[in-house]
Parts: sequence; C-alpha cells; structure tokens
Amino acid sequence: MLCARPTHYPVHPASPMADDIDREPAAPVTPVPPPRGRKNWLARILAVLILGPAIVIGLWVAITLNYTFSSGDRAGYVQKFSKKGWICKTWEGELAMANIPGAMPEIFKFSVRDDAVAREIQQDMGRRVSLSYEQHRGVPTSCFGETEYFITSVRAVDENNLRGAPPAPIPPPTVPAPATTPR
Repeated sequence: MLCARPTHYPVHPASPMADDIDREPAAPVTPVPPPRGRKNWLARILAVLILGPAIVIGLWVAITLNYTFSSGDRAGYVQKFSKKGWICKTWEGELAMANIPGAMPEIFKFSVRDDAVAREIQQDMGRRVSLSYEQHRGVPTSCFGETEYFITSVRAVDENNLRGAPPAPIPPPTVPAPATTPR
C-alpha cells in the first residue's frame, strides 16, 4: 500500500480556554419537526368544503321545518290525493273550495308528511272536509313536500251543520174525498 492515511480522525474534547470558562454551557439543540405536509392541508380544505355546506343546509332544513310561518283551516272537497316522488315519496293533494254552488272552485294544493293523516284523508275522499295546515316557507328541497302547506289534521264536515238544521218537511196537502150523495 502506498501511504496509509487514516480517514477518520478521533475527536478529542477541546480544553476550555480562558474565555470559555465564564460562559454557560450551550443548551442542547432540539430537533425541528418536519414541516406539515400537503396531506393535512388538503384534508382540512376538503372538510371545510364538504362539512361546511352540509351543516348549513342541515340547519336550514331544521329551521324551516320547525318554524311555522302561518297556520289555519281550509274546507272543501279533496279532489286529488296521491303519493308521489322518485326517491322521496310524499303525499300530495288538491282541495277544491267553492263558496257558491256552481262557481269555479279555488284549488288549494297541499302536502302531507304523516301517514296517519293521509289515511284519514283517503277515508274522507268525496265528502266535505276541513283541513288544518301549517305553512313552512323556504323548505330547500321537495323531499319533504312539493308545496309549502303541510296538513296536520283532518275533520269531516257535516253538510247539515253548515247551514243550521234543515227545515221540517212540509206534509203533502190532503185532498178531501169527494162527498157521495145518497141516491
């Protein structure tokens, strides 16, 4: 071999110099954590973009379905009632309200969310009914109903009670029997 020289020199601690004696020993260096990767930022951005709108829409639906804008009653004849929808099946119907017999009826479109109320409406089809409703404005989707009027209860209306008791029937006139004369 040519000249063998050592590749690694041993490290000997340096002896303290006169200037270093008064100084405090240096604090150990803490390792710096590696910078956060793009994976964490991407997960946060996706969470904000997906969860943010989902929370907002959920709150919107909860508020519009639990807050009643108006409520009341409508009376008439249920002329159409069916369960509709591709994914969300809802009961939808029309109530024909006529103030004067022979006049063109006003149509009141409504939705029913409760199956028990829907059964009552089906039983009273063809009869005059009074529908109690709640109006919920701003419901964001038609999965809860196609209209903003949701029926809460149904009551059959007796036609006789609307106008008071019917008058007593007039008995037919009696025709006196012809008098017979003796011959």
